[in-house]
Amino acid sequence: MKGVILAAGKGTRLFPVTYHIPKPLLPLANRLTLEYAFDRLREIEVRDICIVVGENEPQLRSALGDGARFGLSLSYVRQTHPQGLAHAVGFAREFVDDEPFVLYLGDAIYSKGFQDHARRFVESGCANLNLVQWVEDPRRYGVATLDGERIVKLVEKPKNPESNWAMAGLYFFGPQIWEVLPDLQPSARGEYEITDTIQLLIDRGHTVLAGIYDGVWYDSGTLDSFLEVSRFLINNGRIIDPTARVKAEIGDAVVIGAGATVECTRIEDSVILPGARVKIDGEIQHCLLGGTVFSEDPLKDAILYEG
Repeated sequence: MKGVILAAGKGTRLFPVTYHIPKPLLPLANRLTLEYAFDRLREIEVRDICIVVGENEPQLRSALGDGARFGLSLSYVRQTHPQGLAHAVGFAREFVDDEPFVLYLGDAIYSKGFQDHARRFVESGCANLNLVQWVEDPRRYGVATLDGERIVKLVEKPKNPESNWAMAGLYFFGPQIWEVLPDLQPSARGEYEITDTIQLLIDRGHTVLAGIYDGVWYDSGTLDSFLEVSRFLINNGRIIDPTARVKAEIGDAVVIGAGATVECTRIEDSVILPGARVKIDGEIQHCLLGGTVFSEDPLKDAILYEG
């Protein structure tokens, strides 16, 4: 089985940090975000991986190379312009050929692996298996309607969901996807949706299964979710790189990267990126900071990268 990681997004909800550092390369617990995807894919013996990139291609190639240092073989393909997840998948057609593959969203973090789901996908011979998870409010997700173990209907971000089963961001596909992808039409928001692609598989009689995920699934694309992931990865503790210089009271859930200098009265629930120079008159709370950041006032709920 091969792997496809979608990493072409600009990460606009984390600007200005992601203007300087592509979101897939942002450090989480002082590791690149994509390293967590690599971990999960190696667990299911997927080592031949294509990363779908965008304008961030030079930075990703430079940081990740051929993948050898991660125990992987990495290829890259560029999505010419963003038009949805299914549009991005199409660029990996030549890489995948007719082999089964697992599709991974580059900013997703999972608390446990997918070994059982990968095994079930292979043994079942189905066209597609998708991770789903029961959520209280599924309206911001793709929502699956189940009949036993099968998915019989999918709707992207419905106003009135028919179920609470949210698509959890990981998909296993057989070669049947290439039969339906050319017939996909843009959605109302002008994008080629992966949920619509899967619905085409269902409509044409292919077997589409649900894999119920009982771990915790995170999306690291906003300040709140990025810091939530950080808290999870460090168990609400702290990671201070030995080369960082810190003059502050350090509270819970703090990560400070290599070579950073931080001066403030107190810091908590925040991430300071490698090499940052931060001097604040007061406390730092719930922030993501990089570059050179000076302020005569306390900082709270801030994303800053200056200089």
